[in-house]
Amino acid sequence: MLRCGKKTPICLTRPLPLGPPDHRSKIEFMTLPSSWHAARHDLVLEQLGAKLHGLSTDEADRRRARHGPNELPPPRVRAPFLRFLDQFHNVLIYVLIAAGAITAALGHAIDSAVIFGVVLINAAIGFVQEGKAESALNSIRRMLSPQALTLRDGHRIPIAARDLVPGDIVFLSSGDKVPADLRLVQTKGLRLQEAALTGESLAVDKGIVPVSADTPLAERSCMAYAGTLVGAGVGAGVVAATGAATEIGHISAMLTQIRPLTTPLMRQMAVFGRVLTFAILAIAAGTFVFGVTLRDYGADEMFLAAVGLSVAAIPEGLPAIMTIALAVGVERMARRNAIIRRLPAVETLGAVSIICSDKTGTLTRNEMAVMGVAAGQNVFEVTGSGYSPEGEIRLAGRPADAGRDPLLHALARGAFLCSDASLRHADGDWTVDGDPMEGALIAFARKAGIDPEAENAAWARMDVIPFDAEHRFMATLHRNIEGTMLIHVKGAPERILEMCGRQCTETGEAPLDQAYWQREITDTARRGQRVLALAVLATRPDHTELKFSDVASGLTLLGLFGLADPPRAESIEAVARCQSAGIRVKMITGDHAGTATAIAQQLGLARPEAVLTGRQIDALDDPELRARIGDVDVFARASPAHKLRLVQALQAGRHIVAMTGDGVNDAPALKRANVGVAMGQKGTEAAKDAAEMVLADDNFASIAHAVEEGRTVYDNLKKAITFILPTNGGEALMIVAAIALGHALPITPVQILWVNMITAVTLALALAFEPAEHDVMARPPRPPAEPILSHFLIWRIAFVSTIMLAGTFGLFLWEINHGAEVAAARTVAVNALVMFEIFYAVSTRYLGANTFTWQGLFGSRQLLLAAGLVIALQIAFTYAGFMQVLFDTRPLPLAAWIRLVAISSSVYVLVELEKWAIRRWRDYRNTTLG
Repeated sequence: MLRCGKKTPICLTRPLPLGPPDHRSKIEFMTLPSSWHAARHDLVLEQLGAKLHGLSTDEADRRRARHGPNELPPPRVRAPFLRFLDQFHNVLIYVLIAAGAITAALGHAIDSAVIFGVVLINAAIGFVQEGKAESALNSIRRMLSPQALTLRDGHRIPIAARDLVPGDIVFLSSGDKVPADLRLVQTKGLRLQEAALTGESLAVDKGIVPVSADTPLAERSCMAYAGTLVGAGVGAGVVAATGAATEIGHISAMLTQIRPLTTPLMRQMAVFGRVLTFAILAIAAGTFVFGVTLRDYGADEMFLAAVGLSVAAIPEGLPAIMTIALAVGVERMARRNAIIRRLPAVETLGAVSIICSDKTGTLTRNEMAVMGVAAGQNVFEVTGSGYSPEGEIRLAGRPADAGRDPLLHALARGAFLCSDASLRHADGDWTVDGDPMEGALIAFARKAGIDPEAENAAWARMDVIPFDAEHRFMATLHRNIEGTMLIHVKGAPERILEMCGRQCTETGEAPLDQAYWQREITDTARRGQRVLALAVLATRPDHTELKFSDVASGLTLLGLFGLADPPRAESIEAVARCQSAGIRVKMITGDHAGTATAIAQQLGLARPEAVLTGRQIDALDDPELRARIGDVDVFARASPAHKLRLVQALQAGRHIVAMTGDGVNDAPALKRANVGVAMGQKGTEAAKDAAEMVLADDNFASIAHAVEEGRTVYDNLKKAITFILPTNGGEALMIVAAIALGHALPITPVQILWVNMITAVTLALALAFEPAEHDVMARPPRPPAEPILSHFLIWRIAFVSTIMLAGTFGLFLWEINHGAEVAAARTVAVNALVMFEIFYAVSTRYLGANTFTWQGLFGSRQLLLAAGLVIALQIAFTYAGFMQVLFDTRPLPLAAWIRLVAISSSVYVLVELEKWAIRRWRDYRNTTLG
């Protein structure tokens, strides 16, 4: 018996139903089956050789030697040195190393050191980021309980959880973490929190009755799985699986078999790097052969020209710009509560076409709440979120005053008194100690004006019948200071209705209207809510002990509660925003199909009525699943293997998939997805470490912000590439044109390096800081196979390169024809080339829209600073004595500056006209096709 303020010691009230002592000291074990849940507990005990007084220490040692310790095998980790070397395995890095080697060969040690420094910095950033990537298995191992209460040599003793073996008897009580996979043999009110493993948002009732062999993991009511938490009650079970054989162990094994995918950008850059390398080498070789054979240049002279051509064409700063752009995205996302763990994930977010989201704790709060109440003939709506007592009880859209409604007040008081949970307010957040559904009932009672301290003082609890799965109700006996005795009973509505003969109404008691309440139960369940019923019984003043017979009949129904884990308000908005951006949101959950459908409708998913369950997924082969998955947005009763298979099926359809989640059950799918997104506050460490991104605020809405930043990062990378390649192309064309025409080179290799380095670290870098364009979330996701060298970019390279060639080479020839020495003409050419790049950088701020506005011309502080710095460097390049020695430059008169600025500004005008013409052509084509 439990008295108010006292705790009953945890014990089992009847002996364990173990068979006779097993005399076989060397029992031979078969391979542990996966269907312990389908066998009667006495047969499981016999098969595992469990004994009435527990295993002996010697027998436990023998079994441990056979099965190993109850812990997950450590992951195989690459040596740090190999991880560091792997950072150089990239074609563009090879190109950059080649550029450094060529620069060194030319005798420019400082330039070569800068290039190699960029390579090392890039490798160091990747090395540090990747160092955290393989720690998911360690996090899962930490989820195993460090201690377990078991029977050894006839005594109940605590032992290290790693020492458990199959056949051990383990005792569970409220607050324990289950230390191994257990087949339960005895329970009393046992309820487990399995959300981290199955996605089930509510505590699950446990018993000992076997279930069918094909029962989904979330419905195996006679099993307690490692890593889950005991929410209430007591129980005992026999260890059926330990270590890698547990369900958590299976998840760990899946993680080791999953190879993280390369990102779309990395795949595109690899192709781009190979194409660019081949093109540069081919053009350089062709130029060498042409100059030697057709222009009678010396081989040494042409070799230096070919080297200059290669240096001109190689985008030395591109890998560094790419890394910096991604890092800028990381910083921006962090300000919006999205923590990036792996740098390339920033860009991948911009290509996401499908977000697969876990329901519990991601789209919803993972906090139960009373959504509605049926009392008398009225159905009330309850507002507010989570366990916070802030909110209203509304009737027909208007606030209801429980103080003036005796029936509503009695319902709220009964909900509070017939609960064992308590609410706690800390750091601005309300949390529940105990069962989540009871926490929701207490929050409702406080919204109705119930004062917990006053109510506990007024109504002392005398006795309790704890909830258990067999009887499906909980009953409490209370006495007030006047001696009035009340019994409150809450539980499954079908069970409570069987115990009731009357109901409370606004005018008093009346005979129970079974048909009315059955309709209310059906309507509430159809809305995806769990239904609880509450009844009351007045009893005699000397009643001090509750028995089952006291509440078997004669109760008066107070009303019904509809409870749910509702979607976050911001999740609804975020889903709509993602859909407007062409991103499909799919919900994958371990919860029931009805609950999942109701949440999907509230979220506004595209097809909430189409549902596939775990069993239906198992019945489909891979081609069938790929054919069905496009028409379904809700997947219910999904296991970790299902989630992983769904992600793989979507990826087979050429989709870029983001998977969000917070539980251990999400970890394999998080790791397999193109972008894994874990919850930072309520997510398990296993989920966080398997993910590329962690949401600091557990808010699905932050994903939409992250997608926006990801698209912005990709836009800025495209802008940087669109800036760098045409300028490099112009430099290369100048060398080719000079050799073809038999002229001296208008710009030397070392001058080319100077231009490339100062513009890459200034102008191109400034483009990495560009803010999001206004239509960034109004476009569909970019195709994952979209090449870096698109038709547009190839055209832009040719167009701008030709403009720069004509202007720069033309100025060089003009200076030579007007009597300038070659060094002075080259100085004009270098400055003209840099000015061309400044004007072109301004135009590149918007790839499609015109920049001929105040915002377009002067809206980027970074670009203005970069342009000012470049101009200052060019003045030093032209007039500083030591720079004249290093680069063989000459001072220029004012007239030369006027000429080169006027001519170089032509690139801005021509590119803006090009953008206008392309827009007009697209509008015409769309109108014609429309």
